[in-house]
Amino acid sequence: MPPFDTADALLRAMFAAGIAAAQPALCVPPALPDPPRGRTVVVGAGKAAAAMARAVEDHWPGPLSGVVVTRYGHAVPCQRIAVREAAHPVPDAAGLAATAEIRAACTGLSADDLVICLISGGGSALLVDTGPGVTLADKQGIAAALLASGADIAQMNTVRRHLSAIKGGHLAALCHPARVVTLAISDVPGDAATVIASGPTVGDPTTVADAQAILTRYGITAPPLCETVKPGDPRLAGASFRLISSPLIALRAAAKVAADHGIPCHILGDALEGEAREVARTLGGIAVSVAGHGLPFGAPCVLLSGGETVVTLKPGAQTGQGGRNVEFALALAIALDGHLRITALAGDTDGIDGVGDAAGAVIGPDTLARAWALGFDPRAVLDGHDAHALFTALGDQVVTGPTLTNVNDLRAIYVAG
Repeated sequence: MPPFDTADALLRAMFAAGIAAAQPALCVPPALPDPPRGRTVVVGAGKAAAAMARAVEDHWPGPLSGVVVTRYGHAVPCQRIAVREAAHPVPDAAGLAATAEIRAACTGLSADDLVICLISGGGSALLVDTGPGVTLADKQGIAAALLASGADIAQMNTVRRHLSAIKGGHLAALCHPARVVTLAISDVPGDAATVIASGPTVGDPTTVADAQAILTRYGITAPPLCETVKPGDPRLAGASFRLISSPLIALRAAAKVAADHGIPCHILGDALEGEAREVARTLGGIAVSVAGHGLPFGAPCVLLSGGETVVTLKPGAQTGQGGRNVEFALALAIALDGHLRITALAGDTDGIDGVGDAAGAVIGPDTLARAWALGFDPRAVLDGHDAHALFTALGDQVVTGPTLTNVNDLRAIYVAG
């Protein structure tokens, strides 16, 4: 497999290429709008927001000001745009303060002004506000409950939009009559503008009733919900939305690494969702079929997929650090049961899977045997949602640090010939 000595090295190179293709320094400059007659204000939220702000500063021809909020550890030095850090995925007081600054920056603008809104994954938690009958503690409790419920990202963000006066189109409405150009890096299946960071600058067709139905389905109690700004609202007439990077861009860059070295790569989809361990069993079954029968593809090859799985926490279950990618990886190792020809990597392109310090993990034919030798029961670890501990002990984590972008998860399964 030249120039890669191992399947592990190939998969790590593919993951790195996917991240590199989604860097703000590449995708922001070509999408910048023309300067306005009036002021230029930059606001934004997400794990890539600071790096996006830096890319704007580096390529903007005139004066500008503004503020963005990103996750702790994801800041990038900027000269004219203030960068704030806050908590993710459960919001905190720093996010509340940063959101207040963003609101202030967008107040009192004129039709001659331009707002460049920089949106990326993580923005839903980082943009946080309170209102009548809704406290920060309420927001924190609902965020934690949604994360544990098994709700997918579209469902979670439908609820978040209806608990906010800045998401669900409200930010763009606040900027009216200024022109608003949103540059978005997608981390959601389907790249829906309303779902990326809960759509602060786009009209939202969902209703309070839709959000309440989701809360009822998962048994979550919430304070009074509020309505979002709807498509066609005149306050959105000057707002436009530009998707500048997405999971598919990262998948294609990763696939090129394999193809350039003579290994066919098949992208199964960029929007795979579902329970992490169930998706692992399904993809594992496809990999075994490739290895055993040459169906649906011949070996050697790489099976590549993106999207966002979920992890449902059972009431009373012991929980470790979590992380949907390491949960997927461990479930896949169990499903493959030491298959000699299959190696896989699963990682979050933002560099942080769950609350750990790793993006994900690599598994191979010897993963389970090595785990048992170190005293781990892989199935018990999976049920305790503590795969980070197992992969740390094995030395099989994928550690990148904050990547300053976020185009969802990347899963690559190599089937040897």
